[in-house]
Amino acid sequence: MDVTMKSWIEVEKGSDFPIQNIPFGIFSITGVSARAATRIGDSVIDLNALTSLGFLDEMELEPGIFDHDSLNPFIALGQPAWRAVREQLIRIFAENNPVLRDDAGKQAVILFPIDQVRMLMPVQVGDYTDFYSSIEHATNVGIMFRDPAHALLPNWRHIPIGYHGRTSSIVVSGTSIHRPKGQTKAETDEFPEFGPSGQVDFELEMAFITGKKTGLGQSIATADAEDHIFGMVLLNDLSARDIQKWEYIPLGPFLAKNFGTVVSPWIVTMDALEPFRVPGPVQKPPVLPYLQIEGNHNFDIQLDVLLQPENQPEQLISRSNYKYMYWNQAQQLAHQTVNGCNINVGDMYGSGTISGPDPGSYGSMLEITWNGTKPVKMADGTERNFIHDNDTIIMRGHGENNNLRLGFGEVRTKILPAIPYS
Repeated sequence: MDVTMKSWIEVEKGSDFPIQNIPFGIFSITGVSARAATRIGDSVIDLNALTSLGFLDEMELEPGIFDHDSLNPFIALGQPAWRAVREQLIRIFAENNPVLRDDAGKQAVILFPIDQVRMLMPVQVGDYTDFYSSIEHATNVGIMFRDPAHALLPNWRHIPIGYHGRTSSIVVSGTSIHRPKGQTKAETDEFPEFGPSGQVDFELEMAFITGKKTGLGQSIATADAEDHIFGMVLLNDLSARDIQKWEYIPLGPFLAKNFGTVVSPWIVTMDALEPFRVPGPVQKPPVLPYLQIEGNHNFDIQLDVLLQPENQPEQLISRSNYKYMYWNQAQQLAHQTVNGCNINVGDMYGSGTISGPDPGSYGSMLEITWNGTKPVKMADGTERNFIHDNDTIIMRGHGENNNLRLGFGEVRTKILPAIPYS
């Protein structure tokens, strides 16, 4: 990747979207149906218009491939097509290519300012798995709720723990979520009570999206896993800790997790993330052969969480990194399919909460406040044990090295008061 390349589209210093990124998303604008796009700087590029005007003719793409309200049809073309389109887009928008650069008329129907468009869910999610792959997070939770000497359960270092979640409540950044209601039970009470959760939390996660389907009974080897991954997004897996505590035994998360999962609108491809590969943590004891890997499958992606009370400035409350993940996405996908589970285009796989080694890098309010015992002080003088009504949670992520910076934008959601039960 040429880190010195520039685009004729203006890109401000520190932007997540230089020409080396070329993410994919779905947008809508007045008078234009929802369709596929990429982004450079603060310009959204209408891929359907670009194709209709002949700029991608050499790709021999199916007519209308970008004229859909999800990226699934494009993703289903496979990795060779993703790469060819991405490389052609880089050529079109390189600063020394005059073909579109010098044609203001065509630019007017292809380029749109980001503040004039509405970003939508980038994919139609068929299935969603949420993993539990940060050893720091799992250890912190184990210390809080179990014997600190046995914080990790016996299986944790042997298999990537995960569960299947609901897809209907996966929504795009900017969607507000109402505080959930459910059963909770205080330790001093004999019976549970019903009402709004008092412990709404975020979970700082990333997710990968599969781009190649498999048949029932087939498995994916770790060496082949990334051939099946289209790209990655930021993910905020909202949680209700008090509901979760009462319901999760014996079958795991349910109402505490399915009321809202929020993702960033731009999918950053694995090719774009290539410069940020780093080694992962040493896995002890050694994993079974089907989970063994060669090469670097972790990524150095800085992740920030900010909290913004209503009518107040945003405030940084956590800075973590995706490189801390104990189980990487190749291992996650290999384990997901080792039993013959088939996967489809557009399936989404959450990393699980990403926490680092110190309190400033914890990926949830549960950890940051140590189950509410160490509240976060906000700039307006208030404190947070968990998320309050009308608080906005903001997550941002980017990689940066060797004079290259690119990222994911942000995932943002506001927590609204609970809707009264009737």
